Amino acid sequence: MTATVPVTECAVSNCSFNDHTHCGAAGITIGGNADHAQCATFIDTGVHGGLPKVLASVGACQRTECIHNDHLMCAADSVRVGPGADNADCLTYEHAG
Repeated sequence: MTATVPVTECAVSNCSFNDHTHCGAAGITIGGNADHAQCATFIDTGVHGGLPKVLASVGACQRTECIHNDHLMCAADSVRVGPGADNADCLTYEHAG
């Protein structure tokens, strides 16, 4: 398992952490419901936030049914976030079943 999994792209332009398709949050949490992985760090306040020149990594993943989940940590090479069932979904999510 990789120590940190980078968020290589975020296509959710209305997220306060989005800076030209890059995530400025120090880390993101993947949440959601069964068969659906959502970026739980998404926030739409109309105010730009986050850290300058920092690309986010996945801090925790609550989707235990994802093939990339290893003890609540993401083991994918990288993660992409974008519109899906919700405004901000983990597009790297793959159901293990």
